[in-house]
Amino acid sequence: MDEESLRARERHQIEQILELDLEELLVEEVDELHDSSDDDRHATGRDYDGAGTSSGFTFNTCLASLHTYLGDVEDTHHRVAFLDGGAILNIPIFCLEGVVLFPQATLPLRVIESNFVAAIERALTQVDAPYTFGVVRAKMNHDNGRIKFSTVGTTAEIRQYRRLEDGSLNVVSRGQQRFRLKRRWFDADGVPFGEIQIIQEDLPLRAPRDALGDLAPYCSPQAFIPQYVSPSDTPHVKLDGDVGNESEANSDESFENGLSSTERRIHRSAIESCSGHEMTDESASSDDDKSDQFHSDPEDGDAGLTGSPLLGKQSWKGKRHINCWRNSNMNQLRRVSRTFWPFWVYRMYDSYCLAQRAADLWKQIVGTPSMDGLLKKPDLLSFCIASKIPVSESTRQELLEIDGISYRLRREIELLERVDLIQCRNCKTTIARRSDMLVMSSDGPLSAYVNPHGVVHDIMTFYRANGLALRGLAVREYSWFPGYAWTITNCATCETHMGWLFTVTNKRLKPRMFWGIRSSQVSDKAH
Repeated sequence: MDEESLRARERHQIEQILELDLEELLVEEVDELHDSSDDDRHATGRDYDGAGTSSGFTFNTCLASLHTYLGDVEDTHHRVAFLDGGAILNIPIFCLEGVVLFPQATLPLRVIESNFVAAIERALTQVDAPYTFGVVRAKMNHDNGRIKFSTVGTTAEIRQYRRLEDGSLNVVSRGQQRFRLKRRWFDADGVPFGEIQIIQEDLPLRAPRDALGDLAPYCSPQAFIPQYVSPSDTPHVKLDGDVGNESEANSDESFENGLSSTERRIHRSAIESCSGHEMTDESASSDDDKSDQFHSDPEDGDAGLTGSPLLGKQSWKGKRHINCWRNSNMNQLRRVSRTFWPFWVYRMYDSYCLAQRAADLWKQIVGTPSMDGLLKKPDLLSFCIASKIPVSESTRQELLEIDGISYRLRREIELLERVDLIQCRNCKTTIARRSDMLVMSSDGPLSAYVNPHGVVHDIMTFYRANGLALRGLAVREYSWFPGYAWTITNCATCETHMGWLFTVTNKRLKPRMFWGIRSSQVSDKAH
């Protein structure tokens, strides 16, 4: 099917939608509506350059992150200092269903109910933590109708707000610090409060500087590699007992003597297996500590071992170097772990190495926003990825509750590598694939938005989706994405509200359509 026929088919189907009368429930299958032109398929956000001007993509993604649908909001011009880890305080609490707030993430609110309006007013004037309230995830058990509240949440700082004529408030806040919810209650005025304890975040882990060193406590014939040097380069060569620093050897021997028999056996096995192989200590341990690499000299193609070094027979063939190893000092060949665990074990939990790997995966799979600026701050990078990764609400809460930067990064790497299918939480119908992701906000492929009724939704955006059905007509008012109208979409199988279809109202904008899927309705199962 060529491009022109696809466009004609899209126009015809959209015209049919607009002609439908507004009924209580109107469902129309749109499985094939997503098939758009090649330009739209390239507009996946992967080539986004920060200004929304990539090929086939003309929407300004900064507009979505500004939440312009809230109208003019005033900046508080107040920035809260971080609270000490372990501090206990009482602050207003917002329990939001289907929402997980992370540090550094943006949370918009439409505060309508009077007790929650009072909660914001208390937050603006409280002394202990001004402009601060807490956010915890609320989850309803559909079997018994009970609501369960998470015990780990995030403090939010009020950055902007606006009081409307009807007494409601529009608020834009930003996540700050994780906390543990110790208890919650309503005061005499019905304002929700909670006693929280700020979580003391750990420092980024780094492989110990001395985890890799020069060891020679154990020698074996297999590990011995003779050293060939030119007489002109080394005027005096000792053959007896001068292979390393004597104090170093003594230190190494004392290290081995301190090991148990089992540890000593594993340690010797590690030395034997590592001898003669390249051991590289990357910058995660130290920018200055790098092990030598061994390789053949391309200029000495016919150089070889022509004699026994013990007999002093050597053939130089008129060249300065005949050895096939560079820098083959015995100590350098024995750059192995000084600790019971091999060096690669430490690297598995090195926060900086994990941050680099996670950032590379993000760039490869998602694309934008770039994480390169946070490589030296693994703690912020781990929260940034957690707040934007397109996974289910339950998985996001799991990431929020993980204590430890390295553990959180390892889980995020696992999710980036494994998650492929986006499925309905109820019936497990496949809705989209990870490769269908579309970045429509400078905040990333998943962001929080609030509707006119004050309900907050974490939604992930895709340029293509399957198994969805439209409900009702397209609406232009209160659109989260300026220039697009929104239509409610349900799962075609179980009729669960999955999200919205956004169709362009400004012909100059691309993509012409995309889908917003609620993370709270996405299956927890990774595929």
